[in-house]
Amino acid sequence: MTATAVTAPVSQVLRGPATIADLLSGRPMDEAAKLLQAEQDGRTIVYVGLGTCGLASGGMDIWNKLEELNRSGRIAVTLKKTGCIGYCQHEVMVDVKKPGRPRVSFGSVTLPRLEKIVSSYLEKDELPRDLVLGISESYPSGPDFEIPGDWAGVPRFKDLPYFKKQLRIVLGNCGTLDPDSLDEYLARGGYRALAKALRMPRKQVVAEVTASGLRGRGGGGFPTGKKWEFAFSQDNPQKYIVMNADEGDPGAFMDRSVLEGDPHRIIEGMAIGGYAIGATRGYIYVRAEYPLAIEKLNRAIAHCREVGLLGKDILGSGVEFDLTLKMGAGAFVCGEETALIASIEGKRGMPKPRPPFPAVSGLFGKPTVINNVETFANVPDILWRGASWFAGIGTGRSKGTKVFALTGKVKLSGLIEVPMGITLREIIFDVGGGILNDGTFKAAQIGGPSGGCLPTSLLETAIDYDSLISAGAMMGSGGLVVMDDKTCMVDVARFFINFTRSESCGKCIPCREGIARLQEMLDKIVQAPESEKGNMTLERFKAVIDLRHTCETIRDTAACGLGQTAPNPILSTLRYFKDEYEAHIYDRHCPAGKCKSLLTFRVQPEACKGCGLCKKKCPNGAIVGELKHSHYIVKDKCVRCGVCQEVCPFKAITVS
Repeated sequence: MTATAVTAPVSQVLRGPATIADLLSGRPMDEAAKLLQAEQDGRTIVYVGLGTCGLASGGMDIWNKLEELNRSGRIAVTLKKTGCIGYCQHEVMVDVKKPGRPRVSFGSVTLPRLEKIVSSYLEKDELPRDLVLGISESYPSGPDFEIPGDWAGVPRFKDLPYFKKQLRIVLGNCGTLDPDSLDEYLARGGYRALAKALRMPRKQVVAEVTASGLRGRGGGGFPTGKKWEFAFSQDNPQKYIVMNADEGDPGAFMDRSVLEGDPHRIIEGMAIGGYAIGATRGYIYVRAEYPLAIEKLNRAIAHCREVGLLGKDILGSGVEFDLTLKMGAGAFVCGEETALIASIEGKRGMPKPRPPFPAVSGLFGKPTVINNVETFANVPDILWRGASWFAGIGTGRSKGTKVFALTGKVKLSGLIEVPMGITLREIIFDVGGGILNDGTFKAAQIGGPSGGCLPTSLLETAIDYDSLISAGAMMGSGGLVVMDDKTCMVDVARFFINFTRSESCGKCIPCREGIARLQEMLDKIVQAPESEKGNMTLERFKAVIDLRHTCETIRDTAACGLGQTAPNPILSTLRYFKDEYEAHIYDRHCPAGKCKSLLTFRVQPEACKGCGLCKKKCPNGAIVGELKHSHYIVKDKCVRCGVCQEVCPFKAITVS
């Protein structure tokens, strides 16, 4: 699918084809900044967060209401859409920038809250403090405003605990600029890095990325510069560069947010990569389930073509590079690069043996570089600020920052970007605010289905490639799911194994048959019949040994990386939570109380008042008893739905 033309004005600054000299002179940046500042000085600007998370929280209702208020004449503001700033816990977010005032952010905006913002702040200039999240930076790049005296105590975003330990490079523009505006990207220095790269020898661009220490952010962590070197050294007139935006990990939304909130950063990174290796064509492989990201990319690509940032003569340099969007069907296996290549070629997405590696023979048999969204998003800053700047962030073998989708039982879920080397504890308790409902931390699943679960004893683990591998997890693309003490680790492993089984391409026997056997073993562990409780048979004694052996066999023999890492959730939970497996297998008991087949519901006679409510609500007629007399649960009929416990007003029903 190629980008379609749009009729909206492209840029008020780049009228006609842009040149390298234009971008390097800083003129477009200065003019765009002046243009936006003049716009801000003239009237109030209201920004509404309309990324996918904002839309899901009712963002369009807020937008439509603001448009209605504008039409009615009650307010007179300029409305702008932004992507997600990552503070997803507080969507819908609305920012207001009044002339001469700082840009202030309001969180969890509903229609009633919007009315309060309008009536108090837009109409009367009275700040509704109970709705304020904080003061965000001045836009586009001017000095911070002084906090007005009547705003005493209102924090700056950069001082909020959620943002204080973040270092936002990839996410630097997300949630602060209009992703449809080329001028806003230019005002932030957009496309200067591309112009700089076009003045450098291709080999020097590759060397700069190599020296930065940037490693692939898609999971494996292969050095980006080395991959580019392989492709650059190939003597072939046709080369390709591909962006893997097929984000398939459960709970992951890092790539989606960047594509929706800052598409020009991705285009610039890919154009630099294309020039560096000598590729004239790039492909963006994005899943069809990301319609908003596709819309933003299409519009941004069309804008770039109109002003000469893409096409046959980029910035008047004579260099040709253009982009094509390819929509995937959501197959997890297409995150593996050889399967992704097959999918772009119109074939079934299935991995194939390597070598040859894609950098030698990839898309259509030509040298191909494949990097993910976050990897390309780092490239413009590396080229503009220099390799040494980027290499100065992070740890010895893990440079720069990492974007994570922080989800699960954490108070502040959302999208974060932290420097490599930060500890797991800092992410969960400092950035994330701790465990939901002040619960107890139990584990963090990091690295998605191919990653592992890290326990309390590893909270001081540094977030870098090597430390995570040593701990039995992996960086992955950036999913980080926090779990509390009410989580069953056997059930967690079972969830991820079920996912990888359904997503297996089925090409190799270890993955196709082995993962199915793993699921059968786990199902048997959590669904044991009541009659076996306490009966330590030899078969059950061997269960953990068989489970581990099967995992190791799949890990050592599967055809591709996805199959080889599929057992990681089981291996890591066996390593750190073996006691839970033993409780399930030997005692037929789930310590977390999550595996229904292992639960026993009982009525405590001394607490039961015989009200009959549980009996009335039981879907299977498993509760017997007369009014005003203690009731009893018939175990053979109980389906363990938990309804009785939920409706009992006297808390007389216990679970063990």
